[in-house]
Amino acid sequence: MNKTVVLNIVGLTGSLIGEHTPRLRDYRLRSSSASIGPVCPAVTCSVQSTYLTGKWPAEHGIVGNGWYSRDDAEIKFWKQSNKLVRSQKIWDAAWRIDPSFTCANLFWWYNMYSTADISVTPRPMYPADGRKLPDIYTHPTDLRDTLQNKLGTFPLFNFWGPAASIASSQWIADAAMQVESNSSPTLTLIYLPHLDYVLQREGPDGPTVLTELARIDAIAGRLIDFYEAKGAAVIVLSEYGIAKVDTPVHLNRIFRKAGLLAVRTELGRELLDAGASKAFAVADHQIAHVYVQDTTRLGEVRSLLESTAGVDRVLDRDAQAEIHLDHERSGDLVVLAKPNAWFTYYYWLDDNHMPDFARTVDIHRKPGYDPAELFLDPAIATPKLKIGLKLLKKKLGFRYLMDVIPTDATLVKGSHGVSPATADEGPIFISRHATDLPASILATDVFDQILAHLQRR
Repeated sequence: MNKTVVLNIVGLTGSLIGEHTPRLRDYRLRSSSASIGPVCPAVTCSVQSTYLTGKWPAEHGIVGNGWYSRDDAEIKFWKQSNKLVRSQKIWDAAWRIDPSFTCANLFWWYNMYSTADISVTPRPMYPADGRKLPDIYTHPTDLRDTLQNKLGTFPLFNFWGPAASIASSQWIADAAMQVESNSSPTLTLIYLPHLDYVLQREGPDGPTVLTELARIDAIAGRLIDFYEAKGAAVIVLSEYGIAKVDTPVHLNRIFRKAGLLAVRTELGRELLDAGASKAFAVADHQIAHVYVQDTTRLGEVRSLLESTAGVDRVLDRDAQAEIHLDHERSGDLVVLAKPNAWFTYYYWLDDNHMPDFARTVDIHRKPGYDPAELFLDPAIATPKLKIGLKLLKKKLGFRYLMDVIPTDATLVKGSHGVSPATADEGPIFISRHATDLPASILATDVFDQILAHLQRR
């Protein structure tokens, strides 16, 4: 098989490629390109799993970045086991064709305990004293020390949170080149998330977007040069486009006011009690899975949603099947936001009783996705001083709460999850080695395109 590299530049669209992205613009001009039909939901885990299996969420089971586990009666986000993906992966298909094939999966999701030859993914350490320490998981295990001894500790706090920056994408790019120099895998999958964070903070017309486009363009150009010098075919693609938004919608607060959502109070703080709720929403950008555990109230819940400002469509099981989302993990109803709206996870009605994790970066405990984690609370007069004092407590061994995240959802200016307004504002596929590439391909076709690149003559 032939060496192939896939650069996943999250948030990249045809409309963003131009004079501020000279390397990507030139690569597109000497290549074939196509828009990619959207996955529903157009969110990280669902899209990546579709690309890597050639199947829709109804088949591979990744119905979002998280969902409600009916067996555990718990909402779970950002799990990492590859065993959650219930379809054959691209590396398994390639290995069956050529047993000498090898694959490196660098930061694409569901990266742990897969059959890929090389895996690298974020995996913080959580000591019993409450700290969160940057680290990675790798396979083989010793690659963890090899990469971090060479490149420094993975910059976890630049990967997500208010300090998210180009540093994490740069580290991933450097790690990819190190893996190539050490192992030369046949297929390398590289995740470059920087643009995603910028666009969610600011929207596609934000004040620093052009500057940040140039920064990720420089990293992409360096990787293209590096891998083409190795004889690799380079595919550049993205997962979704990000739309400008101005309307956060608090579905769980609506359910709570209707007597459908239950909370449990602990130390004066309210926690969403999914197992005791008659209905609740698992919010994930512009889509929400709504689980209706009292089925006698399904019609009531649907009417409530359809009358909510910012809601575009409410999908029952039949409608979910039409968009390939009908899976046992999906909500009884799936809600799609209008193009300018998105869904929060917020469920408390009084800020004095919000959970203690609400104002922290805590992607696993929150019962939904929270893009406000990309911001420092503007109400904090001296955020650097406050953070410095918190870090001092950390160094001294004291427990501390890094409660610096706002709960003002109007700060978020970009979101994704539903179909883009135009193909040029959606995900893109670019390759010099694609043959007979139509103007648009399905998301499930990406699997076949990668396999064709591996088998090219």
